[in-house]
Amino acid sequence: MSKLNVAVICGGISSEHEISCISAGGVLKGLDSDKFNAVLIGITKAGNWVLLPNDYPLEIIDGKLPTIDERATAIAADVHGFSVNGITLEIDVVFPVLHGPYGEDGTIQGMLEIANLPYVGSGVLASAVAMDKSFAKPIFAAAGIKVADGIVLTSSDKQVSIDDLAFPVFVKPARGGSSRGTHKVKSIDGLNAALKDAFLFDHKVMIEQAVNGREIECAVLESDGVVQASVVGEIIIDSKFEFYDFEAKYLDGATSVKIPADIPSEAAEEIRSKAVQAFKALGCSGLARCDFFYTDQGEIVINEINTMPGFTGTSMYPKLWTASGVEYKALITSLIETALKRTNGVLGN
Repeated sequence: MSKLNVAVICGGISSEHEISCISAGGVLKGLDSDKFNAVLIGITKAGNWVLLPNDYPLEIIDGKLPTIDERATAIAADVHGFSVNGITLEIDVVFPVLHGPYGEDGTIQGMLEIANLPYVGSGVLASAVAMDKSFAKPIFAAAGIKVADGIVLTSSDKQVSIDDLAFPVFVKPARGGSSRGTHKVKSIDGLNAALKDAFLFDHKVMIEQAVNGREIECAVLESDGVVQASVVGEIIIDSKFEFYDFEAKYLDGATSVKIPADIPSEAAEEIRSKAVQAFKALGCSGLARCDFFYTDQGEIVINEINTMPGFTGTSMYPKLWTASGVEYKALITSLIETALKRTNGVLGN
């Protein structure tokens, strides 16, 4: 049987460009070379599509984050697929390892569906809704999953009223990721500066009541039509960080992961159940990482769903599945096989 050509797409024009590159490096290493040929495609920060060699550096080197070279070989990406100098790249399936807007938000998914290319992950609607937390939260609440209280603002709003919330609060872009532009605000004095920074990342911003709880994450995988949840893990953050921000996630080594999380088994099972429930409520496909808070009072509050979670060497999604008995290579193979079986198009996802 001939190998399938898998286009691994990374980079992008979002603020998570570099993290996408690192994730793609992980996917390339985990791709089963007996079954798949990798075709590495980058999207530069300027939005240009380029073809990259498979040994292109996609890891943090001497503290420097990887980026996609603007001078690499240009690719034409359109409704006919991908081509270089008029020659079509033969692609069987796409693994869009893109985080944030213009990648994880339904935009590239729509392009791939028009091009009739199978791809890993959720379809247009689920991707878009999961990316915009202001839309995802009401869906979670309607499904009976507890969410944090909060309000939504746009950059055109002249006045901010948070009378129904008590400090501390979190200010965050509605459609951001990797905690960029996110701030924990302890008093009214810090609110304007936090909003100003958050609006640099998105013109829609959320102010949410801070939930005093432990950060528990659960990985969801759809395989052979069955949606299953991993064991749950806890993110333990160094006390010098106020919360799980960008530096704590990627640059400082300031967090540790405990898998399985040291919480009561009943709570762990409830989180696993709610992760599958949230996945189905949003209409997700393939994979997602569901993030929860577990409070001292035993409450379970959903924070968000990530439809294309990080695939770096330190990422929770593959770690959770490894702890659940699904090794990295088998996980990637399963995601690709699921993508190939799924019906493309808005009515198929």
